[in-house]
Amino acid sequence: MKRNSGFSLVELMIVIVIIGVLAAVAVPIYSNNVMKAKMSEADAALGSIITQLRVYYGENGQYPSPYTDVAVVGAAWNDINTGELAGKYFGDAQYTYTSAAVDSFTITCAANGILEAARTLDQSGTLAGGTN
Repeated sequence: MKRNSGFSLVELMIVIVIIGVLAAVAVPIYSNNVMKAKMSEADAALGSIITQLRVYYGENGQYPSPYTDVAVVGAAWNDINTGELAGKYFGDAQYTYTSAAVDSFTITCAANGILEAARTLDQSGTLAGGTN
């Protein structure tokens, strides 16, 4: 008598179900990690910008103002060069500076469809937005 070798249909179906369950668990975790990576990139660049602003404040006793949504790269108040804020998800042009008074400011990383909302940082170091 000849015996057929190979997998039965039931065995194949069990393997497919197991792969499906693993994928259903892994995809949301991966998506969440990608969102965290995007926000971390924005936060790191915002941190570099606030460091430059604190240097400026230390030298001048005030933050640069008045500005409304000016590009950070190329601004006279910092030493950030073209490409220094660029990363995998955001480029130099996404970061802007707004200040109406010498004692306050807001730095913004534009959402550009990458984040749900713009990520902002103010003079007190409070981060806001960007969640998805």
